[in-house]
Amino acid sequence: MDLIEHHPRDMNAHDRDALDRAFALLESPSVVAKLTNIVGKPLESALDKLPDGASKRVHSAVQAALTRSVRVALSSLRDDPRASASTRSHTLMSAASGAAGGFFGFAGLMVELPVTTTIMMRSIADIARSEGFSPQDPTVAEDCLAVFALGGPRSDDDASETGYYAARTMLQEVLKQTAAHLTKEAAVRAGQHGASSAAAGKAGVWLAKFIEAVAARFGVVITHKLAAQLMPVIGAAGGAAVNTLFIQHYQDMARGHFIIRRLEDTYGPEAVRDAYIGMKRRLQAPA
Repeated sequence: MDLIEHHPRDMNAHDRDALDRAFALLESPSVVAKLTNIVGKPLESALDKLPDGASKRVHSAVQAALTRSVRVALSSLRDDPRASASTRSHTLMSAASGAAGGFFGFAGLMVELPVTTTIMMRSIADIARSEGFSPQDPTVAEDCLAVFALGGPRSDDDASETGYYAARTMLQEVLKQTAAHLTKEAAVRAGQHGASSAAAGKAGVWLAKFIEAVAARFGVVITHKLAAQLMPVIGAAGGAAVNTLFIQHYQDMARGHFIIRRLEDTYGPEAVRDAYIGMKRRLQAPA
């Protein structure tokens, strides 16, 4: 399929190829669809067999795991932009974690969750670094977290707002609303605690709200993942396979996302978004 006419006019051949690759990665089937292919049947019946209150526990655990993992993962990487990403080693670690978690039922999988999330977060940050982004940049932490909001169940009914950009728009709206709320309280915070404390409090609330929004989407995917791993046909080997599929999916989402972010820094967000959505519309157009 020829997509050249949708690229920004001043985009060089290397970046055109990169945009095509990002589009293919970000528009691949959702991770839930891929899980269903492994299990061999829809996951709805497995979801019904989860323990009572499982979804609530998963959501709480996902928030805690994301909060811890973003600090650990980014601080463990050297600030060496363009270093090659070690996707294979992270995949092997994730597979081992999945195999271990599968032995102990739901409780074991909940213990595995923060370990797997941290491995995934580090791999995502590693990919960001390989695309030229610094792990020490606070905005990169937000972008790494945003990757966890990608690739879940989605509807492609609206060609004008794809799943990828819909997720980004949702997260940006959360940040806008949080910023508006914090602006109203800024004067009070500064008066009571001093400017530096107010700034620290703002950063903490900002990140917490962002993680909450990401966890709402990622938690749905994790619930499906746990349901798949608890099916009798899965076992330890299946748990490793599920985790391998899982991390490879989000590695793909990370690669696509950070290619887009890199191109946005060069050509502008609007030009890249328009090109991406033009490609989507062409893909959905009747032959």
